[in-house]
Amino acid sequence: MARVVPATGIGEVADRVRARRGGHLTPLDEALLHSEPFADGWNTLLGAVRSNMDLPGELRELAICRVADLNSAEYEWRAHAPLALREGMSAEQVAALRDGADSTPLTPRQLLVRDYTDAMTRTVSVDDELSNRLHSELGTQQFVELTGTIAAYNMVSRFLVALHVGQQRQTEESEVTA
Repeated sequence: MARVVPATGIGEVADRVRARRGGHLTPLDEALLHSEPFADGWNTLLGAVRSNMDLPGELRELAICRVADLNSAEYEWRAHAPLALREGMSAEQVAALRDGADSTPLTPRQLLVRDYTDAMTRTVSVDDELSNRLHSELGTQQFVELTGTIAAYNMVSRFLVALHVGQQRQTEESEVTA
């Protein structure tokens, strides 16, 4: 059960969140709206991460799903695994993002992104060789965008897990978390 009751979802900030979400609020939004300044900043940041960058959607969702799995944020996983499929990943590739799963279905580029996501999430520090390989593969803009996406979704997953957000709705598979 969630550790905070849902906020009312009334006001300008809630309206901006609804506008980004296509007219509805998620349990995550209902938790964030207990602090309107925080919810407003979150909405702006995650809106940019989700829809205003050049990073390919497949790599964005790969990183988000991997972060969700590593941080045991099942609500986030359930929201983003279907998005990874819509962005072109196969079901086998998405399954390979689970910790300890067979990584054979992943392409070399996907493995590189997975390894970078693992380093940022598990140890924070990324070794130079891995960082340089990924930077070379993606170019500076996408490298920065991927790094920001991983950092942002570590924030999302930690918020979700700490406050038990979405646990009461574990059967809903299609909600978007951030």
